[in-house]
Amino acid sequence: MAGNFNYDIADLTEKDREHMIHPWVDLGTVQTREPLIVAEGEGACVYNAQGQRMIDGIGGMWCVNIGYGREEMAQALADQARKLCYFSPFGIIGTPPSIELAERLAAYTPGDLNHVFFTTGGSTAVDSALRFVHFLNNFKGLTSKKQIITREYAYHGSTLLSASVSGKPADRGNMDLITSFIHHLPVPNPYRRPAGMSMEAYCDQVVGDLERKILELGPENVACFIAEPLLASGGVIVPPPGYQRRTWEICRKYGVLYISDEVVTGFGRLGYIFASEPVFGIEPDIITCAKGLTSGYVPLGAFMISDRIYGELTKSAGKGQVFANGYTYSAHPVACAAALTNLDILEREDICGHVRQVGPYFHEQLTTLGDIDMVGDVRGSHFMVCIECTADKEAKTVPPAEWDVARRIFEKCMPRGLLIRPMGHLIVFSPPLVISRSQIDEAVATLRQCMLEVQDDLRRDGFKIAA
Repeated sequence: MAGNFNYDIADLTEKDREHMIHPWVDLGTVQTREPLIVAEGEGACVYNAQGQRMIDGIGGMWCVNIGYGREEMAQALADQARKLCYFSPFGIIGTPPSIELAERLAAYTPGDLNHVFFTTGGSTAVDSALRFVHFLNNFKGLTSKKQIITREYAYHGSTLLSASVSGKPADRGNMDLITSFIHHLPVPNPYRRPAGMSMEAYCDQVVGDLERKILELGPENVACFIAEPLLASGGVIVPPPGYQRRTWEICRKYGVLYISDEVVTGFGRLGYIFASEPVFGIEPDIITCAKGLTSGYVPLGAFMISDRIYGELTKSAGKGQVFANGYTYSAHPVACAAALTNLDILEREDICGHVRQVGPYFHEQLTTLGDIDMVGDVRGSHFMVCIECTADKEAKTVPPAEWDVARRIFEKCMPRGLLIRPMGHLIVFSPPLVISRSQIDEAVATLRQCMLEVQDDLRRDGFKIAA
């Protein structure tokens, strides 16, 4: 890495404290904690402002799929900015990269999801998709069909509507949310299933939760069910085998639209551009995406809808109807050019094939940490993995907040060259998809050492961890 790290760390730290408002930060600590200042990146690694290399176990935020420092991506951004930096997509206005990208995405989607609405990111993709469902039902005269079913521990975004369909308890805090037409099902987390219950019986139970809720509300009143294939930010929760297919079939049975939120799972994280069909055997009515769409190089999101749905709106009955939703930067030509180049790289380097080959190794290596006393569960798939820490492995006891266990592990890992995502008692991994086996080995070895040290520290502090 030939970076020039002549940064004034003290000056940047002071300016950060004085002027930056960070998302998802403990506001009572911002004036005392040292910010991590990330200055450069290359491949699966980033470098802080002092020039220290760190394996990025977070992938930016589930998104830097093709890795950092791609000259080809930088060139694509520059070339498009020179040709046309921006034009509004409102009305019947397109640009070459947005039109080409819409066609390219339609080639990857399952079934007849051939129509693409571009947004600015994952939150706006989900928000727009949900608004579209309500718009569609109003257009069809189904004015009571507005109820939305989602799940606890889901994460779908941070607009008012997308945050309201999210279900992470820690994110609800002092926030006002929509509750009148949104309903949360129990989280389908096999690790927390009742003692003695088989996986098959548990799947029956959580699939039944959806059917019972639809019948309780009345199918004529339920607009859609929105679900991440794996619940990502909620703790990489992997529903029981068959759950995705069976919930999709329930929605088909009762005329409820199925939205597959692939903001995280899309563009290779599970080994395919979209995981809905090849991994889970479903053909959703709507797919939302963002993050890996541009590998984080610039913001862009989208939702895709089926010919069947779009066709209802574009016949003669649709004359005079306007879906009054969009953003100044929807279908931004520079972002669309980045997405096209990103897809070129994913295809040319067979990054999805790399994930299918190396992803299981990544999961297996992290699973070896299960012999640590405070590790209760290691779950996930391919390059989405979560380690859940417990106070008692057998009882699956969640440690008290004062342990701050994941934060302690993060703070030990960082100076040793590894970034992880701490979330209470959870450690989440979602590295760039180009990570190598040797980098995986390095990351797991570092994590093991740091977890053992934190475990010893906690015991010295008087906290009980069952052996």
